[in-house]
Amino acid sequence: MISLSYLGLSALGLAVAAYGTLIGAGGGFMLMPMLLLLYPHHSPSELGAVSLGCILLNTASGAAAYGRMQQIDYKSALLFSAATVPAAILGAMTTAYVSRQRFEGVFALFILCLALFLIMSPKALARATRKQNEADSGPARPGMMRRAKSVNGIIFEYEYNRTTAMAVFFALGFLVSFLGIGGGSLVVPALICLLDFPVFLAGGATQLIVAFVCLAGLITHIGIGSINSWGVNHIAAIGIGMLIGAQMGAFLSVRIKGVWILRGLAAALAAAGIRMVFAVL
Repeated sequence: MISLSYLGLSALGLAVAAYGTLIGAGGGFMLMPMLLLLYPHHSPSELGAVSLGCILLNTASGAAAYGRMQQIDYKSALLFSAATVPAAILGAMTTAYVSRQRFEGVFALFILCLALFLIMSPKALARATRKQNEADSGPARPGMMRRAKSVNGIIFEYEYNRTTAMAVFFALGFLVSFLGIGGGSLVVPALICLLDFPVFLAGGATQLIVAFVCLAGLITHIGIGSINSWGVNHIAAIGIGMLIGAQMGAFLSVRIKGVWILRGLAAALAAAGIRMVFAVL
């Protein structure tokens, strides 16, 4: 018989995944603070393993949904994943050596800084809005630019520096695995603001990249003994809800303007960060 607590965890997973997939962030930035608040006596490594396991289910489901809608730049996503995976392994191993109090302080500072960055980036928001409504008519340059067609039939051509992108995603891979958040809350703004990805493609690429990061981090946690029966049960309970919620979020994502995706992410991060600060104090 399934207990009410596990049903509640499944409901939590559904809500987190639906919103996380909607904004392309995977939901880890919301799930990890909730786990820290619900389980004050568990180590960051244990909770990080649960978070990464749940986010893996969420992002795998979300990536499948975005793939069906042809909203993933697979070549770029796999290239960036190659940089994040080794860093994710190192990040997961580092978590085991950090005290809970210090971890909570770092986590709260991280999400507040990220929220502030998004809120104070009007140029990035303006560019995201413009990319949703305009087509780039410039000529494509082999090896430098990517080309994609939106659900509205608009053709986008965008370019990024591969060396810079690999360096950025190596750093992201370490940080997000260390924090146990999966990384969507960092990958989304990195793709849009630093690499000029169209908003409608950023969510799908993020889901695939984060799935690889979470898989690498989870395997590492298993290897160092952070996963036990308690963790497996919680991954299963929350993960069931996340599998459903990811499909809901992907469905809603094509019905919301790109600029509101970024604003929604900033607002959610700010709320989670403030709550974490009060918990640490």
